[in-house]
Amino acid sequence: MIEQHLGLARHLARRYADSGEPYEDLVQVASIGLVKAVDRYDAERGVSFSSYAVPTILGELRRHFRDRGWAIHVPRDLKEASLRVEKALKSHVGRAPTPAQLAHDTGLTVEAVLEALEVSGAHRALSLDAPTRAGGDDEAPTIGERLGGHDDELDRARDRATLARLARVLEPREREILRLRFEEDLTQSEIGERIGVSQMHVSRLIRTALMRMRLESQAR
Repeated sequence: MIEQHLGLARHLARRYADSGEPYEDLVQVASIGLVKAVDRYDAERGVSFSSYAVPTILGELRRHFRDRGWAIHVPRDLKEASLRVEKALKSHVGRAPTPAQLAHDTGLTVEAVLEALEVSGAHRALSLDAPTRAGGDDEAPTIGERLGGHDDELDRARDRATLARLARVLEPREREILRLRFEEDLTQSEIGERIGVSQMHVSRLIRTALMRMRLESQAR
């Protein structure tokens, strides 16, 4: 019976030929479903074998995609919802359905449809060593080479935001003294001349301001 119905298994596997899975792999999965159908079939129930085998084979194929066809871990309910949405999308030929239409077709909520569409990209993961252009161009940069690297400016932006927050505990004169010292890089003597105080007084003001900022940082 298995040999006689291998054509049925191939036919059902072909339904998923555009899924990205190798067709021969799909045939193997469908064949496993066929073997299970033969093992479980009971002729005394009055149902033809092909009628019984089709849902069993399709169930094996769907289980394959649900359990093994994902590049990253996705909860089972999301996998099933994604497959339902993908099936509904195929029925809308030539036009893009709205999330509300997909929700109506699948019986899911609009929120569940949007979440299923978002996770559908988890089926496949691209290698960072893959070229960015097709055709085997050896000169084409890889995906990894096109990705952005570490940007020191992001760290500096975060530091500036932190300093701005901590500086709110200072008096205006203290903020100005720190600006002159660390932004304009003036010496303590130069700062003292500009604001009319001694170098030692500037030193005490800087130490006091930095201590207040440090205490504010530790308190958060």
